[in-house]
Amino acid sequence: MREHFAHCAELVREFDRRRYLATLFAPVEKRDALLSLYAFDLEIARVRDLAREPMPAESRLQWWSEVLAGEREGEAAAHPVAAALQDALTRYRLPIEPLSELIEAHRFDIYDEPMPAFADLHAYAVKTAGTIFECAVRILTGDISAAVKAMTVEAGQAQTIARVLAALPHHAARRQLYVPLEALHHYGAEREDIFAMRATPEARAAFAELRLRARRHLARIGDASVQIPEGAQPAFLPLAPLRQWLLDMERDNYDPFHPPEVSPWRHQWRIWRAAKSPRRIGG
Repeated sequence: MREHFAHCAELVREFDRRRYLATLFAPVEKRDALLSLYAFDLEIARVRDLAREPMPAESRLQWWSEVLAGEREGEAAAHPVAAALQDALTRYRLPIEPLSELIEAHRFDIYDEPMPAFADLHAYAVKTAGTIFECAVRILTGDISAAVKAMTVEAGQAQTIARVLAALPHHAARRQLYVPLEALHHYGAEREDIFAMRATPEARAAFAELRLRARRHLARIGDASVQIPEGAQPAFLPLAPLRQWLLDMERDNYDPFHPPEVSPWRHQWRIWRAAKSPRRIGG
C-alpha cells in the first residue's frame, strides 16, 4: 500500500500544489488518506482531458462508480489511486453516496452543454468541490458539525469559481462553458466572444461577477473561521492563496484569457500564514 500512497502524493504534488502544501499541515498519520482523496478528485476532474472523447470518458466515470460500489475489487486493488482511496474509505468510514454523486456531477464535464444559471453552478460546486472539503474534514476530525459543513459549502463555491476562472482559456479552446449563461445574458456578453477569447467589456463584467461571488464565499469562511476546529483547519488551507489571486484580476491590464500566475513560494507563504491565523483564508 505504501507505493499506492506515494503515487497519490506525487499526483497531487504535480497537479494540485495548493492541496499538497496544505496537507503538510495535517497530522502525519492522516496525510495519506487526504492525498488519496485529493488524487481521486483529480482523476475524476481530469476525465475529459484523459479520455478526450465522450464514450471513453463515460466508461472511466462508470468504472469509478463501480469501484465505489465494491464491484471492481480486483481491478481497484491494482489501481494505485483506487486502492489508496478504498483504504481511506474503510479507515475513516467516509460516506460513499456523496462521492458517487461527485462522479455523476462530473458527467457535465464530458459534454459541451453550457452551465445554465448560477444555481446550477452552485449545485455542481456542492457535489464536487464541496464534497471533497467535507470528506477532508471527516478524515481530520472524524465528524462534522452543521456550522463546519456550511463552511465546506462556501469553500466548494469559492474553489469551483476559481477553477472556472483559471481554466477559462482551456475551456474556451474546446468550446466548453462553465460561466453561467445567466451571467452572460445579464451583462449582454456573447458565448462566441468567449470561445474566440475576446475579452469584451460585457464578458469582463460577467467574469467580474464571478470574482465578486468567490470573494464573498471566502470572506464568509474568514468571518466564521473561529468555528473551524483546529484539527479541521488543514482542509480549508488550500483556499488561502485565492483571495489575492482574485484581487490580482482587478488590475487594469488583466487579461481573463491569461490568468495571473502565482509562484510556488507565494502559495506556500499564504498557506503558512493561514495555518497560523485561519481568518486569513478570507483575507
